[in-house]
Order: sequence, then C-alpha cells, then structure tokens
Amino acid sequence: MVQRRKLDLISAELTTLVYIAITTVMIAILWTRLDNPMGMLGLRGIALLIMVVTHFTYRFMPYKWSLAWRSFPLFVLLIWWYPEIYDFCNIYPYQDHVFATIDQTMFGCQPALEFDRVCSSAFWSELFNMGYYSYYYLMFSVIVFYLLCRTSDYDKAVFIFLGSFFLFYLFYNFLPVAGPQYYFCALDNIYGDAGWGDSYPALGDYFKSHLEMIVPEVKGVFGQLVIGAQEVGERPAAAFPSSHVGMSTVSMLLAWRTGNKWLFWILVPFYVILCCSTVYIKAHYLIDSICGLFFAAAFYYITLRVYESYSRR
Repeated sequence: MVQRRKLDLISAELTTLVYIAITTVMIAILWTRLDNPMGMLGLRGIALLIMVVTHFTYRFMPYKWSLAWRSFPLFVLLIWWYPEIYDFCNIYPYQDHVFATIDQTMFGCQPALEFDRVCSSAFWSELFNMGYYSYYYLMFSVIVFYLLCRTSDYDKAVFIFLGSFFLFYLFYNFLPVAGPQYYFCALDNIYGDAGWGDSYPALGDYFKSHLEMIVPEVKGVFGQLVIGAQEVGERPAAAFPSSHVGMSTVSMLLAWRTGNKWLFWILVPFYVILCCSTVYIKAHYLIDSICGLFFAAAFYYITLRVYESYSRR
C-alpha cells in the first residue's frame, strides 16, 4: 500500500493546478487577442473534472496502481496543453530570424538544412527519426521505473518531471519561434527561386495564417511515424529551447538519480540520437538544442529545490 501524504494533493495534481491557474490568468488578460479563449477554459474544466474523478477513486483504493491512475491522465494532458502554445504565440511577432542568424553566425551555415544533406541515406534517416520518436518512450520508461521500483521517490520524480515540462510551456508562451521546418519553408514560399541569400528576414505574424512546413522524404517506418505525429500535433511554435532535448535531459537526470545503472546506460544511446535528431529533422535550430541542455539543468534544479522546500513545510 502507498503511504498517504498529510496533504491530499499529489505532485501531478499540484503542478497541473499551478499551470492551470497561471494560464487562466493569462487567458483572462489576453481574452480579446486569443482566437478561442472559451475553448481554452473548457479544456481546463475537463482537466479539473479528471482530477476530481481520479482523486476520489484513489481515496477508496490507495494502492500503487491507483496512484498511477491518479497521475497518468495528467501526463496525457500534456499533449492537450501543447497546441495552446501556438495560440499564445500568435499574439507576438515570431523571432525565427534571430535564431537563424545566430546559427549562421556561430556555425557558418544552417545546421538544420545541412545535416540531412550530409547524412541523406535511408540508414541515417531511419536512425534519427527513430531517435526523435523514442522521446515518448524514454520519458515513459523513466516514470514507470519510478512507479514500480522507486515508489517512495515517485512523487518527487513526478514533481520534477511535470514541473519542468510546465516551465518549458510557460517560457514558450512568451517567445514565439516556429523552427526551421516552418521558417525556411516560409522563406521558400515568399521568395521562391530568387532565394533569400544570407539574410534572414523577420516574418512578423506570418505563421498566424500559414502552417506549411518542410516535409522530408519518407525513407522508412520511423520517418512515417514522425511525420504522422507532426501532422497531428505539431505547430509553428515552441522551438526555443528544444523541449525534446530539455525533457529527455531531465528524464536522464531522473534516471541517474534512481541509482540503477542498467536503466541509465540502456537509455543513453537513444538520448544521444534523440538530441541529434532534433536538428536533423529540422524541428530546431542547433542553438535551440544546445540551450535545451542548459534549460533542462536549470529547471531540474529549480523543481527539485521547490519540492524539497515544499516537503519540509
């Protein structure tokens, strides 16, 4: 049986409630500038209803598996929260020209355009698409390991995991960056055969009405899976910093914290390929992926310290 805490909220509920509260205030302030504020509030109502149902289920069955029932639906809600970032980003002008210029200045080229040209074979395509798609399984495996094998630390791990995720989401809401797959597609559409040379113009609110993106040639099963996932949930937003790199890094830090070397080292190859894949498939500028590492370390430290302070009180 899982030991019940003095405070009835578990970490998944606490972090989700804080995110709902902050973004609800944002919706109220930006009401007239958002496309569908009522729909956004409706999503929050559904989230609260889910928490009420799972909360009372757990009160009658306070066991390990009912703990999963109480927290896992809130992980799934991360998929629902993600498209809202695009709604918030449309309020501000996009900043892709800044990050494309940074990449050009630092590396003398656009790594997001050059990477797949250099590694264009079906082998590399499938390897990196497999790495990008493994993002979900890498995070899932770490959380499930805590649930099954480190149950006493499960609540802390969930707080760090969801808290870091929500910090990334909140950051994205104020910094619109579409990513190279959208930005360079937009430049091709605007400038056509004339090209844009070495200049990277600002596009303002272009992505508010244009969702076209570079679609790579499918060379295998994983390539198709990645394209399918992007068609369903991808939006021209949330490119800087890379949450794929950031949250997989947070997951690896949590894996290391378990003390289980088998878990950590089995995940390392997938993690390395995943980080490279973010640039390979043009989801992120290279600077996005590099900064994802630093943001992950900062968010991990912040959420860990907040949890420890909250637990002591």
